[in-house]
Amino acid sequence: MTSALLDQYFYRIGVTNVGRADAETLRRLHSAHVAAIPFENLAILSGQRVSLALDDLVAKLVVGRRGGYCFEQNTLFLAVLRELGFHVTPMEARVRAGSTALRPRTHMVLAVRLGEQQWLADVGFGGEGPFEPVALDGAPSVATAGVTHRVIRAEDLFVLQGQRNAGWEDQYAFAFQAIHPVDFEMANWFTSTYPQSPFLHTLTAQRTTHDVRYILRYPMFTELRASGILSRDITRAELLPLLREIFLIDLAEDKFEMGP
Repeated sequence: MTSALLDQYFYRIGVTNVGRADAETLRRLHSAHVAAIPFENLAILSGQRVSLALDDLVAKLVVGRRGGYCFEQNTLFLAVLRELGFHVTPMEARVRAGSTALRPRTHMVLAVRLGEQQWLADVGFGGEGPFEPVALDGAPSVATAGVTHRVIRAEDLFVLQGQRNAGWEDQYAFAFQAIHPVDFEMANWFTSTYPQSPFLHTLTAQRTTHDVRYILRYPMFTELRASGILSRDITRAELLPLLREIFLIDLAEDKFEMGP
């Protein structure tokens, strides 16, 4: 990743004066990325191929000011972190979302080693994911927009959990094992083309700031704050203005497709 592309990325997420590869820089980049670049599946719904080539990701997420889902978001973030000198291990996770069912590995996560400490970095899990990196030692994160996260050990797995009220809920589980780009290509192809994949059936856009988590699973729009949850159904007429104003996705009506 060239210095020019890095500068474009920093401008996209609103970060200046990036320091050395330390915990504070990781935290700043992670939270800024999540707040600026939305999680969304509009390309998948319109039948477009999801490319994980770095040039394509920069063109879409940085220059084109669009969003993407986990494989796109975390592949881009991986390239940025490595260019800055971070030691990063990319891995695959099985989403649980509170379920005990065994699901395929369809989520991408990153482990960042800083000295003797390991951190989970994940800018691609959407509105219920971590706003900042989460330590792999079980310590809970600072609550952000009503949700606290932690990573616990469960035999040979690490499990990301989220807490809204009293109890902890599993979000996903992963083994600490490096995954190769070809493995992500396969998982990306499956997730974006498998007929039963939720990304082919439900329009979603999600974005998290320090104070609020915005989650659109059309037609349901939810705002999650520390003070509570507000949800309502939106109309088709409200969709494009909501995408533009809340999720920072500006689409022209004549270019917007929702698929068959």
